Parts: sequence; structure tokens; C-alpha cells
Amino acid sequence: MTDLQQYGLSAIDLAGSQYTVEQTGRDKNFRPEYEARDVTGDTLFRTTYQMYEGKDEFPFVDADGTEICRVKAVDTWEIAGDYLLTDSQTDEELVILENDLSFLQDTWRLRDVDDESLLAEISSRGVLITLARKFLPAGQGIAHQYEITDLEGNPVGSIEGEFALFDFDQYKISLTDTSSIPTEPVVIAAIVIDAIQGN
Repeated sequence: MTDLQQYGLSAIDLAGSQYTVEQTGRDKNFRPEYEARDVTGDTLFRTTYQMYEGKDEFPFVDADGTEICRVKAVDTWEIAGDYLLTDSQTDEELVILENDLSFLQDTWRLRDVDDESLLAEISSRGVLITLARKFLPAGQGIAHQYEITDLEGNPVGSIEGEFALFDFDQYKISLTDTSSIPTEPVVIAAIVIDAIQGN
């Protein structure tokens, strides 16, 4: 069995099973800002989606403003590509977030940096929802819904959004089994996915 502790972040430990991630606004350059909170509502970390041509980055900082990790595009083509998660405290490269370009389903795979073994998968649920988001006039207000599965394909959680036509996206992350997936990368991936798919 894979030792999931090697994919954890040195500056933060997510031991719970319920989290909220939300786009809280935009900075002065109109870049999306996000925040992750635990079940009690305490802020765990924040990030601003720094959009550059082919060089997208997400610097994640804790509640005190200290950078804890960074996600950076290493291979992109529109919304498909790979994103590297690095621990900012140790400079250790931890996980690759791999996006498959698909017309009917959004699929993201979390892989080991070295051997590219599968750690978890996050897939959108429902072809009709995906089509509605793409083609209806107010489709972007329909929130994503994702299923989280472990390396063996077993369901271990979900990412559920709320309708957000006029408000910013907000998602509830519910993990039913935290022993078979790397929790920190999954919560971080939820923010990256929303930012990439929405922008």
C-alpha cells in the first residue's frame, strides 16, 4: 500500500473529512481568489489564480500569509495539461495534477511525481450537467459536481457545488475514506480545478 504521508504538506495537516472551498473574490488585477476552510469555518489557506500564458500558478498561503505550497502549470493546452504541486517549505515536488481534455466529462488524476502512479481521481458527474454548463446561457452558474475515487477506483468522497449565477463558486468536500487518498492534494486540487475550468 502507498504511504500517503509522503504527499502531505510540511506546514499544514488536514486531518478532517469535511472542507469548504470558495472563490471569495478577485484581486486588483481581476484574478480569482480562493479560500479553504475546515468544518468549524477556520481558514486553512488562501490562493490567487495567477494566470499567465502557459505558466499558470497558484501560490497557497496559510492564514498568516506564509506560503505553504505552490501549484504551477508544467504542460498546458487550454484546459488540458499537467500541474505540479510543490511543498514551499521543503521545495519537494509532491504530486502531478493531470487533466484530460474531454467534451463530456472533466477528469483529473493525482499522480506520483516520480513514477506517475495513480493516487486518486476526481471526475465530474453527469453528462447533462456538463452539457448544460457548456451550452445554456446561464450554464456557468451551474456548479460542478465531482466524485473522488482512490487508486483502485473505489468512491471515497465528493465535491459538491452550489448554483452560483451571481455569487462566486463554493464547494463542499466530503471524504468518506481519508486513509486511501492524499487529503491535502485533493483539497488543493478542488480549487485548481474550479479555477482552470471556470477561466
